[in-house]
Amino acid sequence: MLTRIITGVVGIALATFVIQTGGTLFAVAGLLLALGAWYEYCRAFRQKGLNPALLTGGVLITCMWGCGWLGNSQYLTGAVMLSALVIMLITVFRHGVFDVISAAVSATGIFYIGLAFVHLVMLRFAGGEAVIPTSIGDFQIGCAFIWVALIGTWASDTFAYFAGCALGRHKLCEPISPKKTIEGFIGGLIGTTASVAGLGVFFGFDVPMMAVLGLIICVIATLGDLVESVVKRYTGIKDSGNIIPGHGGIWDRFDSVIYTAPFVYYFMYFTVMAG
Repeated sequence: MLTRIITGVVGIALATFVIQTGGTLFAVAGLLLALGAWYEYCRAFRQKGLNPALLTGGVLITCMWGCGWLGNSQYLTGAVMLSALVIMLITVFRHGVFDVISAAVSATGIFYIGLAFVHLVMLRFAGGEAVIPTSIGDFQIGCAFIWVALIGTWASDTFAYFAGCALGRHKLCEPISPKKTIEGFIGGLIGTTASVAGLGVFFGFDVPMMAVLGLIICVIATLGDLVESVVKRYTGIKDSGNIIPGHGGIWDRFDSVIYTAPFVYYFMYFTVMAG
């Protein structure tokens, strides 16, 4: 537990520096996290005898990341199309080594992980140089919503954990994640709603709207966590990696963010930016 706490504190400090700095540093950090999670994804499926396209997938994820960083939606669409075509072509050029199942697993991982981190990068750069004044200084719009996405996701996990430990009696989804409870989930809903509403007050956003966003973030974050749990059960692994002491792998730490970051990105554009 001590290792987990120390790593968490260091991680939050590092994340704060990268998020607030933004620019190239944030974009490169997003790419490195995406490639790390992709590597762990491929390694998990290799436990089942499959052969995901590790190197090719890494290149394709990098291409999508570059398009997202440039903010060109047409280029990003082209990169997604290219990824699908290339992965299927490998079944021809490496027939007998790379089968259709491996291609399906590869394509799923490239889009599931790659596009999620692309949206994380796009979220940070959304709104350009426009800033939001707060009591502790100005925040760029994208920076503010990165904090909404991450703090909302962390709040969901934290409040659900402590509520589950204290009150958990009824299993939420036992076949997939035996430790999750309905009581923990309810605690996560309450805590995340309150946390994101509090961020709404801090950033000067519409508080009821942010409370609804917090509620939805908790649901989506829980589903994202369950998705990784399904894969880990299928592949027979406990953690996706051990690069983060006490926390497992990159995929373990970002399984929920993979779902919440794209949602917050589109929520921002269809509500705040559109308004």
